[in-house]
Formats: sequence, structure tokens, C-alpha cells
Amino acid sequence: MGKKVSIIVPIYNVEQYLSQCLESLIQQTHHTLEILLINDGSTDQSGQIAEHYQELDARVRVFHKENGGLSDARNFGLKVATGEYILFVDSDDWVEQSMVAQLLTLAATFDADIVQAAFLYAFEGYCLYDQRYIERENPVAVLDRQTVMTELVKNEKIKNFAWGKLYKRRLISDLPFKKGVRFEDVFWAHHVVHRTHRYVMVNQPLYYYRQREDSIVGAYSPKNLDIITGLKERHAFIETHYQGLIQASNQLIVKTCLIHYHLLFRYCRSSEGRRHRKLLQNAIQAHVQDYKKAVHKHRQLSLYLRAFLLHPYCYICILLVKSIIGRIGRLCRKPQGLVRIEQPRKEMNG
Repeated sequence: MGKKVSIIVPIYNVEQYLSQCLESLIQQTHHTLEILLINDGSTDQSGQIAEHYQELDARVRVFHKENGGLSDARNFGLKVATGEYILFVDSDDWVEQSMVAQLLTLAATFDADIVQAAFLYAFEGYCLYDQRYIERENPVAVLDRQTVMTELVKNEKIKNFAWGKLYKRRLISDLPFKKGVRFEDVFWAHHVVHRTHRYVMVNQPLYYYRQREDSIVGAYSPKNLDIITGLKERHAFIETHYQGLIQASNQLIVKTCLIHYHLLFRYCRSSEGRRHRKLLQNAIQAHVQDYKKAVHKHRQLSLYLRAFLLHPYCYICILLVKSIIGRIGRLCRKPQGLVRIEQPRKEMNG
């Protein structure tokens, strides 16, 4: 039968995408599963669709609860899970049929606490595979805790995403996600990594990360600034446990603050947006010497920060010029490191 894997799927108003997600789970080549569908107060037909799959497959268990957000739904799933391993799948995404089997094989081979699969950004009709940080000569990498934390802070090979990774349940069963915030994975991932002894990465993309305009991530609002709060919480943790990563952590905080200042400028022209831009400006000024030190070897980021400190609009103007040059350049060359994979329309819509 093999090791039992609990797949936790939080569900909220995803009737258009849910069947594709669940079909990819019940068709896994590894059969020893429990598929935990946590209906987080959906107001569309998602709950009924989940019930339908429970009738079709005895491994599917549906739980209906009042809306509490993604973190609350995941925490509920962790409480009821009984498998030796945990896999989080977002309900608008889908996975390759061999994903669980492949990750379990790697977990057993290397006695890994976590196994991470590569993923594809799934758009309408096509996918993008980001190969910028892929080591082609090393399709499977085995990493220790220090290396994993370094990569997590760099935010390149290892992302904060909870989904797409196979975890030993004992590693995370008592680590709940923080409720009431966006980008909850940022508040959570470093605590998991701190407990990890062996982490395996596989370069084969096995997870499809759907890009939706109406998603939590896609619909920008000042609430998205929770990510900066999460990075600062993590920075305090880094200062205590991984002092060699302080500069890298500060660098990511600067980069993220500047990105979100630009997003607020573009999408939140209201008084609330202006207020949050001022708060970001003050936050950067409060630690400006630390941030200058963190970025001084990063040519582009150092330029952005210097321009921002001169005046935020100087930074905005640089981005505008870069955008124009980039559009011209894309007419002449393909983007580096991004591979486009065409997908039949039925695969995107289920």
C-alpha cells in the first residue's frame, strides 16, 4: 500500500476550477491517500462539487466550516490529517498524476523531511516554467537546514509557498498558519525550515500554479503589505538564529518595500494608498543605513534605493524608463530563463 499521504485542499468559491484540481488528485498513481477538502464557507457551488467527489471516491473527506480564511482552513486540515506525510494543494491549482509517487520516492530515498517539486505558472492557454535558478546538471538536490534557510531568504530556488511540497506530518503538525493575514506562508515557512534536517528539491515541474486576476494575490490592495510584516517577523528570527543571513534578509525587505510602493502607486491612488506609501517611505528611512549596507553590492537594487531616497518619484521614473526599454527589447529577443509551454484550453479550464 505504501505510505499514507494527507492532501489538504482549502476551498473557497472556486466552482470554476475545483473539478480539475480534484480530478488530478483522485487520479494519482500513488493510491494510499486521504484527500481532505476543507470548504471554508463557500457561497457558490464549491461545497456541492466537493460532496460529489466524496461520493465518487472513499478517500475524499469533506469538511464544511464557517469562513475563516486560508490559514484557518489549512489549520483545520492539519488537525484532522492522519497521514504520515502532508501535501498542500490550493483548490484552483492542479498537479501531475505522478506527483505524490515521485515525491514519496525521493522522501524515502534520502530520508527527507520535505521534498519540493518545481512548478509551472499556469495562464489561460499556456504555462511558464522559470528556469533561472535551475541547475540542469543537478536535477535532484539534497540540502541541509542552513542551505535551505539561505535559499528561502534569497527567494530564488526556494519560495515561501506551502503548496507543492511534501512534508513529514510530525514536522508541521504543531505549527499552525497565522490567521487573519495575507501571504501567510511568509510567516510560516522559516519556522518549518528551522526544524528541517534534510530537504530535497526536484527540478521536474509537477505542480500547476494557476494565475488568476481575481485571486488573493492578483487583486492588489494595501492588505498585501502583510508580506512586509511577515518578512520583518522573519528578520527578527534571522537575527536570533541565522546572523549570517541578516544582510540577505534586509536586501529582500528593501526589494519588497520598493516593489509594493510601486504597486500602491499604480493601483491604489486613494487616500489610503497614499497613506500606505508614506508608511513604506518611513519604514525604509527608519533603517536606511542597514538597508544601504545590505544592497551596496547589488547594482540595480542599490540604484533603486538611492533614487527612492532622493525622491520616491525618481524611483518610479526609473521603472517607467526601464519598462519602455524592456518592451522594445522583448520585440527583439526572448525573455531569459522563462520557457513557454502551450496548454490545450481544456487543461486550463478542467
